[in-house]
Amino acid sequence: MDNIEHVAEQLSDSGFLQNLSPPIQMSLMLGSLALLPAALACLTSFTRIVIVLSFVRRGMSTQEIPPNSVMMGLALFLTMFIMQPTWSKLSEKAVSPYLAGKITGLEALQRGASIQKVFLLRQTRKQDLALFLHMSQAGPIQEPKDTPLTALVPAFMVSELKTAFLMGFCVYLPFLLVDIVVSVVLM
Repeated sequence: MDNIEHVAEQLSDSGFLQNLSPPIQMSLMLGSLALLPAALACLTSFTRIVIVLSFVRRGMSTQEIPPNSVMMGLALFLTMFIMQPTWSKLSEKAVSPYLAGKITGLEALQRGASIQKVFLLRQTRKQDLALFLHMSQAGPIQEPKDTPLTALVPAFMVSELKTAFLMGFCVYLPFLLVDIVVSVVLM
């Protein structure tokens, strides 16, 4: 069982969160919202999109056009478009049943983690996943769904960075060739 799921199960079994006063529950919820930007960058395609857009901007030799706020907005909406099928499944199978009171918080967390794992596994390179599984000294994995999140998330992030830089270089190369041709013609 993953560490996150284990901790959530212990908290759920002890009734820890239910016994807290509402202001403390609210502050814990608001504090956990501070982790939302990290989750956006680490668990979605946001990082890849931002890096590729940065390569395009560098290739066009425009340091400030479009502005960073426009680039981040574009990356955010492209991420929302790409992640929409996964988020729909998450909403349908984990969030909505939890809000309706049909499942517990732990079960919603487990369902959500398994849905997110499908996306992460689909986008992660096998070599990167094998490296992080080896480094975390995880036992043999029988099925992809058994992959621990502690190895899957960093493997996904490294895969996204590799893919982003490869895509960025492929986008940047034509701009570089045009610059070389123009400079040769001008000489």
